[in-house]
Amino acid sequence: MASSSLLVAVLLVSCSLAVSGQKFNAIYSFGDSISDTGNLCVNGPPAGLTLTQPPYGETFFGRATCRCSDGRLVVDFLAERYGLPLLKPSKQGGADFKKGANMAIIGATAMGSNFFSSLGVGDKIWNNGPLDTQIQWFQNLLPSICGSSCKSYLSNSLFVLGELGGNDYNAQIFGGYTPEQAAGQSPTIVNGIGAGAEKLLSMGAKYVVIPGVLPVGCFPIYLTLYQTSNAGDYDQYGCLKRFNALSARHNSLLQSKVTSLQSKYPGARIMYADFYSHVYDMVKSPSSYGFSTNLRACCGAGGGKYNYQNGARCGMSGASACGNPASSLSWDGIHLTEAAYKKIADGWVSGAYCHPALSS
Repeated sequence: MASSSLLVAVLLVSCSLAVSGQKFNAIYSFGDSISDTGNLCVNGPPAGLTLTQPPYGETFFGRATCRCSDGRLVVDFLAERYGLPLLKPSKQGGADFKKGANMAIIGATAMGSNFFSSLGVGDKIWNNGPLDTQIQWFQNLLPSICGSSCKSYLSNSLFVLGELGGNDYNAQIFGGYTPEQAAGQSPTIVNGIGAGAEKLLSMGAKYVVIPGVLPVGCFPIYLTLYQTSNAGDYDQYGCLKRFNALSARHNSLLQSKVTSLQSKYPGARIMYADFYSHVYDMVKSPSSYGFSTNLRACCGAGGGKYNYQNGARCGMSGASACGNPASSLSWDGIHLTEAAYKKIADGWVSGAYCHPALSS
């Protein structure tokens, strides 16, 4: 009798684990350089693109893969977590996208070119891959993915919509706008992201992660290009307050948008992924996350406090990586290390930095 009861208990536990362990048909990703797994390089990388050079990709792949890191990205770790292959770039001809596809492309924006032209910063957008275009790329793949049964198939796939918005603000900042002026466009940008999410939901998407933007005031590129002699411009952790306030403004509006979408689509699991808080926590307490450096780029030849210079970036002649990228938060001054992306993916799955949690 005891052995029989033990068997029943084991079976019950096994069933419980099977129910709680989420399984997805596929992962479909949209976004920019935080997520691109190769779209920009499929037809040959643009001239001067440094991320096709070593030491990019050295940690995991042993070669540059057109990912903006030393190894894997958040979407790679999510694919591994759910037993799916690493996402192929959607522009890769002849690929099988039934288990996932990545529409993200370096330089992508939430808004289209007309938006930037209206602000007088159209010349700052060098890549035509905004969210609407990425969704069109995805729609073009659907016949090969799910034929005429797409709603059913997509309802059990995971959609990662971003990070998007970062380049929308970069275009304005690099075009001469102040962070406060750029923040005036946040409602429009967030509405663009929300409209993209609704398009995917109307196609049958049920599991959608919508990440916020990062605390760019803590990133070496901004700390270098916009450094000041006024100590009051920095917070207690060394980050530029005005730029983080811009990110926080965007994320506050985006969280409200996600809440609205959750009410409008109660049958879907729409999740806000908190990039900002997680990365800022890493900046505030790097040692708690295994990092010895937080505001200095691991890879580059810029030297100085942040090891970043536009003319001496990672992948350029003379640039090199630090001895242990896993001990650094920032990889190239613009993007994060594989170690950081792994922690971020874990935070989404557990729910520590994703609301609700990615895994139910």
